[in-house]
Amino acid sequence: MEYYETVKGRIFDIQRFSIHDGPGIRTIVFLKGCVLRCRWCCNPESQRFELETMTMNGKGKSVGRDVTVEEVMQEVIKDMPYYRRSGGGLTLSGGECLCQADFSAALLHAAKDIGLNTAIESTACMKFEEIEKLLPFLDLYLMDIKHMNSEKHKDFTNQPNELILENAKKLGVAAKKLIIRVPVIPNFNDTEEEIRAIAQYAASIPNVDELHLLPYHRLGQDKYEGLGRDYTLKDIVPPIEEHMEKLLEVVKSTGLKSQIGG
Repeated sequence: MEYYETVKGRIFDIQRFSIHDGPGIRTIVFLKGCVLRCRWCCNPESQRFELETMTMNGKGKSVGRDVTVEEVMQEVIKDMPYYRRSGGGLTLSGGECLCQADFSAALLHAAKDIGLNTAIESTACMKFEEIEKLLPFLDLYLMDIKHMNSEKHKDFTNQPNELILENAKKLGVAAKKLIIRVPVIPNFNDTEEEIRAIAQYAASIPNVDELHLLPYHRLGQDKYEGLGRDYTLKDIVPPIEEHMEKLLEVVKSTGLKSQIGG
């Protein structure tokens, strides 16, 4: 048994047969814990590291379980033929996988040892020493940049953005491939000026040539009620297709490749 197979972490879901969040067909492992508290978060059950109970359809559901890398990989390897045919693999999401950096690094290491493509979805709001633990085993870093104004960023996510922007520059050099992603949230960052500012910054990051726009949706709203929390964006309407297309052209005008959705 390899040393990393016994490393333990806390997850709340494993999603198979995904065609998003990296190339090919993928398995996504959702980890518990996050440093941000984004108002629009579609996985509020991921935010707290603690085990929780969420009420859905009138029934209580336990959220979170402790697993070893070996246990997770037993689920991942079920779809090896699909990964091989499609160039897919393993993506870590959350929450924020950097909150469990040792566990995340061990999962990625295990995936690389069996030849899988690896990716993470991450805000990079963490000391760079923690991020560096993952990089030797990581093919694709999908990184959120949500706003260039630190005060507004903190108002909507509970954290300023200076560390995130600083780490983006470092990752442009250190990561094998870095793609910037922007969740487009009405009343937060959905103006052409705000998207242009993010795109211009992304274009200045070494080796970054791609930015994805992720339109706001309400798919996680019921989870807030199930957790006994208030969903503060319940009056926000998702952006229409025409507006997203305008923002897409704004990004392309900075020289970046872009798409709607990730």
